[in-house]
Amino acid sequence: MYGLLIAEDELIERMVLKKTLEKRLSDQCRIFEAQNGREALEIFRRESIQIAILDIAMPGMNGIEAAEAIRMEDGECCLIFLTAYDRFEYAKKAVSVRAMEYLLKPYSQLEMLSVVEEAIRLTEERMRWRELRREVEQAKGLETGAGETAQFREKEPQKGEEKVFREPEKPEQSPEDGGVNRLSLMTSMIQEYIQKNYMREISMSDGARAVNYSEPYFCKMFKQQFGQNFTSYVAEYRIKEAKKLLMQPNVNVKEVGERVGYPDSNYFTKVFRRMTGESPSEYRSHILKELQN
Repeated sequence: MYGLLIAEDELIERMVLKKTLEKRLSDQCRIFEAQNGREALEIFRRESIQIAILDIAMPGMNGIEAAEAIRMEDGECCLIFLTAYDRFEYAKKAVSVRAMEYLLKPYSQLEMLSVVEEAIRLTEERMRWRELRREVEQAKGLETGAGETAQFREKEPQKGEEKVFREPEKPEQSPEDGGVNRLSLMTSMIQEYIQKNYMREISMSDGARAVNYSEPYFCKMFKQQFGQNFTSYVAEYRIKEAKKLLMQPNVNVKEVGERVGYPDSNYFTKVFRRMTGESPSEYRSHILKELQN
């Protein structure tokens, strides 16, 4: 079971979010609640937390301050920020904590579930890498962090939220400053980036770098242009492409998943079922019957 922390000062919003996640993820996550950043940090230090959903604007210690403290103690915790458009200036300060995603209020259940499922997948992958490192260290008799272990770590795939953000906030380069043409160009660039890279592991930070904007600003512009966050948009695009491949009987389901960016067939099936209401095999079966008729 993974530890998932929700820090939100609005009681109703916190209760609804917890109920939504418990309904879909109770078999995978223990969910903890906090009403401010200080309480969130206390829970993080007391419990085993792998995923933290933090509202940015909270009284006392806000979400960014809590995230900075969490990141100092844990470099791998998946950090997901909640923020509203009128408080988006706060998010500009959050770049250094390597957030996985920014969810702009109001967000949909689908958006939240897409992001949390991706966080669970990243957590599982990190655990597998840690176990593999441990086996390598034991086999070679090395101490953690020394010699060949350090070289091994350099080869470990880097996730979007693990990368160091080197691009500063550049409001003077925002799409809005260039009017409709610049905004349209940014939209076209990110669509092209997703079309060319959806079969690989890509993150919000990768998308932001592709159009040369800071992550918080990219998140805001992406939601305005596409009506959802980057993670859920990519998931929907992958499933759309998977449906096309499933119409080809000679391509097995596992290969379909791999070709649309889901090398883990179980995870691919889970995402596909959540978005379509059926498994890839079930979808293929009924769509081929329809085509035959």
